[in-house]
Amino acid sequence: MDAYKTDKGQAYILSIDQSTQGTKALLFDQRGTLLLRKDLAHRQIVNEKGWVSHNLNEIYANTIKTAVQVIEASGMDQRQLAAIGISNQRETTAMWDRVTGEPLADAVVWQCGRAEALSREIAQAGAGGLVQAKTGIPLSGYFPASKMAWLLRNTEGAARKAEEGRLALGTMDSWLVYRLTKGNACRTDVSNASRTQLLNLETLRWDEELCGLFGIPVQALAEVADSDACFGDTDLDGYLEHPVPILGVLGDSHGALFGQGCIRPGMIKATYGTGSSLMMNIGRKPIRSSHGVVTSVAWGMGGEVTYCLEGNLNYTGAVISWLKNDLHLIQNAAQTQQDAYAANPQDAAYLVPAFTGLGAPYWDADARAVLSGISRTTGRAEIVKAALECIAYQINDLVQAMEQDTATPISQLRVDGGPSRNTYLMQFQSDISAKEVLVPQAEELSGIGAAYAAGIAAGVFDKEKLFVQTDVTIYQPKMEDSARQHKLQGWKQAVRQALTKESRETG
Repeated sequence: MDAYKTDKGQAYILSIDQSTQGTKALLFDQRGTLLLRKDLAHRQIVNEKGWVSHNLNEIYANTIKTAVQVIEASGMDQRQLAAIGISNQRETTAMWDRVTGEPLADAVVWQCGRAEALSREIAQAGAGGLVQAKTGIPLSGYFPASKMAWLLRNTEGAARKAEEGRLALGTMDSWLVYRLTKGNACRTDVSNASRTQLLNLETLRWDEELCGLFGIPVQALAEVADSDACFGDTDLDGYLEHPVPILGVLGDSHGALFGQGCIRPGMIKATYGTGSSLMMNIGRKPIRSSHGVVTSVAWGMGGEVTYCLEGNLNYTGAVISWLKNDLHLIQNAAQTQQDAYAANPQDAAYLVPAFTGLGAPYWDADARAVLSGISRTTGRAEIVKAALECIAYQINDLVQAMEQDTATPISQLRVDGGPSRNTYLMQFQSDISAKEVLVPQAEELSGIGAAYAAGIAAGVFDKEKLFVQTDVTIYQPKMEDSARQHKLQGWKQAVRQALTKESRETG
């Protein structure tokens, strides 16, 4: 990807994709073609309680480093850089001092369940219905509102900073915008804001009643802006001779929805990452889910808001990491493909990866992982196959929920993320969902979406030409319906074993 010559007559867009495992800098030409990519990983800080944290300063330093690396590698004239876009891991929650810019604590990562007890307090007070009615999201410690409340309660000096008006609470986009603009802007886009459990889905403003419920000072939150707004200017910590505007910000899943070209109602995509997100464009009006998925804002662009249905899974790609790092059953992620093909196809083992509970559509924080249906034929390869297939089963649960909520049959699923390169998984996804699965050649869909938003806002990209689907691998369902139904029944039984008694009784 490094072998090309820059065109001195071109304008370029830089996209920062700040994800759970690392930070990527992506450079695009004015046709929207990805030219260069540079990556840096950051530490996954996990304590003895299983709490997951990230160092905010490390992530910001990596943001600057990757951006500089990709610009240097391109050989471009800095003056050709027209705008910057940002996509970010959502729900991960940051807290810092507005005056000094210094973090007050490590970020609480979206996977981390430390705030669950706090969300239960609010539920026990009878406010769960209010939260869901206003935000479109069921009350859960997964979302930033509870994480912010936990940070406020458990960080020394945080309450005093709040009283002094120096406290900043936000998601990773607002942290990066704040640092990139040297504290001149503290903004978040409407897609990230809609995932905090503090934004009113109808007014698209911070809801004071909800902020009071969680004990969050409204003044500590970032200003909410459209996804294609100007979020401020940056010189990348003095590297650029002339500041460049940040013109596009999107949560990673929203960025992938936009980058996949799901710009019309009814279009749906799945992003396979550490966790996974299934998202469906539902148009200009929110649809309230009654089947366990949530309603969020897809993006705000061109002065209009587009809504989406979404389901999130805690453990998909992370299941592969578990096989490798904890069980030592595989040496690398690519091995899962050959093992799954080599496994006994008649083996009926199921893995339900509820290591930290189950998210959509079950919402059982106390569910625990289950490996069921094992027999004498179940060996290492069969366990790997079960781990791979559980990703597709979970995605299918969400697809079915969205079909029920919208009364719209879905025939096509667009996918992205590292696991989408696994041919066994993609064929099984198509088979178990009975859908056509489209895998684009491009891998960096979240960053692509942010780049598209910034490039359109800057007048560099032609929107009509960006979303022509090319270089797509298509998987067609091949499984007999009777076999599909038998496998789905086995999956449902395995999930019931993972759920708590309360969830089984109410489900």
